[in-house]
Amino acid sequence: MAAGMLEIFGACVVILYLLYYYLTCDFDYWTSRGVNGPKPVLFFGNTVDFFMGKKCMGEFYKDIYNRYSNEAMVGVFLRGKPALVLRDPEYIKQVLIKDFTTFADRLGTVFEKAEPMSMHLFRLDAVRWRPLRTRLSPIFTSGKLKDMFHLLLNCSDHFEKYLDQIVSKDGIVECRDLTSKFTTDVIGSCAFGLEINALKEENNQFQKMGRKIFRSTSKTVIRILLREVPWLYKHFGYLLDDHDVTKFMTDVTRDTIQYRKQNNISRHDFIDTLIDLKDNPDKLGVNNVTDAFIAAQSFVFFAAGFETSSSTMSYAMYELAQNQSIQDKVREEIKEVLNNDDGVILYENIKKMSYLEKIFQGLFLRNNSLIIQRLKFISK
Repeated sequence: MAAGMLEIFGACVVILYLLYYYLTCDFDYWTSRGVNGPKPVLFFGNTVDFFMGKKCMGEFYKDIYNRYSNEAMVGVFLRGKPALVLRDPEYIKQVLIKDFTTFADRLGTVFEKAEPMSMHLFRLDAVRWRPLRTRLSPIFTSGKLKDMFHLLLNCSDHFEKYLDQIVSKDGIVECRDLTSKFTTDVIGSCAFGLEINALKEENNQFQKMGRKIFRSTSKTVIRILLREVPWLYKHFGYLLDDHDVTKFMTDVTRDTIQYRKQNNISRHDFIDTLIDLKDNPDKLGVNNVTDAFIAAQSFVFFAAGFETSSSTMSYAMYELAQNQSIQDKVREEIKEVLNNDDGVILYENIKKMSYLEKIFQGLFLRNNSLIIQRLKFISK
């Protein structure tokens, strides 16, 4: 009996050792290649704070960048996977331009069944990414943006009226909620050709979905962790998918496409490009383009515009309210530029507002203390 227990104990020790070896066998990947970097820990690599919800990945990379200020490159581990963080501008240029064909693959993984909205441009493999990017990139040329400018001005008029109503109540203004409504209207008008009315409707569906995409819950954390085990997520990830977001984006995209085709409407915008891809899948090198694939492009377009633009504008509103002298200076610049054209806002005149541009460049820094320092610097 004792001998049998000893054998079981020995087998467990061997299994645990082999498991430990399997999970840590690559931990000398960077040291063996002479690349400096933080020491990884079991299961998490260097991303413990990320998985504990203490930091986002942007903060993680920022800390690595600052911590190894004398290194041209830094070796890190995203859980068990080695990854290289480039700091030297010449190396970055080499990867992004000269050797781009070698580094074309996305970091994320596409799970077509478990997470249909993952089939977007930011995650696709190089084979599908290349032709899709070629088809979508012309939408964002300066000429296209100029054609959409009147739509943005129309949304801005609604925004101004809404802001007057909010301010007249003499209460606390929640900038993040305010700007998210505005960006939702802009994206709906410019990209989808829809009048969403997020500024008028308190519980607008588009805005609710935008908030849900970027919320942080236990379900979100579990989903992120499970993605690290692709074979498991592939079969069970569907249980954690935001089915209401997936259904909403698929329905909106499909219905908008059907309406335009039935009524022969052409706006030469994002939706028209998706219609072309749906009708001509050979342009992507495939035989069929599914509704989910098309909806995934709408999803990432909406998500990217909703979060980045609204966050930057809300930071701007808050920081300008805290720094009256900077607010006065940028207001004077705007008035001066507009007065040259009888107060009319023109696309070309936006480029003349150099001080305003400096403010928004500074506001890309996420840390509020750094934002304030940048604002004080540009006020000199």
